[in-house]
Amino acid sequence: MLFHLRTRCAHELWLVIVDASASTRRHQALSDAKGLLAQVFDDAYRQRARLALLTASGNVPKWQVQGLKASSGSRAWLDGLGASGGTPVLAALGEAVRWLATRQKRFPAEQQRVLLLTDGRLKEWSSLPLLECPSLLIDIERGPIRLGRARQMAAELQADYRHIDELISG
Repeated sequence: MLFHLRTRCAHELWLVIVDASASTRRHQALSDAKGLLAQVFDDAYRQRARLALLTASGNVPKWQVQGLKASSGSRAWLDGLGASGGTPVLAALGEAVRWLATRQKRFPAEQQRVLLLTDGRLKEWSSLPLLECPSLLIDIERGPIRLGRARQMAAELQADYRHIDELISG
């Protein structure tokens, strides 16, 4: 009986999209983001959430994990995460929307959440896809000159917005 009760609980899926473009190397942005991600992975493990990880660097976004239970293996991936190349964040968002829609059909009771870490330094965009679940954009833009595009992205995505400096101590 206990087994059946537990399986009826709606599972959570946390889709984490990380902008690991070259611009995120500036002013320790990616380094601090990795510290924050370590906390997110620990929280996902404790809450028994499933994780999906999508990195946006180089020319195309790349899936690291797709809907697996959070585990200590995420830490090894995080340690190896480096920044390079362009910013395929728009492609990553499009990929994420398609993947989440397909997954929602397969697991209709699953509660999906999106966490996007980006400095918002994209050349331009005409429109952003709508994320059909609660979303949070964490702005990792640092330095004396900030373009502030991540706040605009969050508004267009209908995502909550926070700057990383609000979330880390020291």
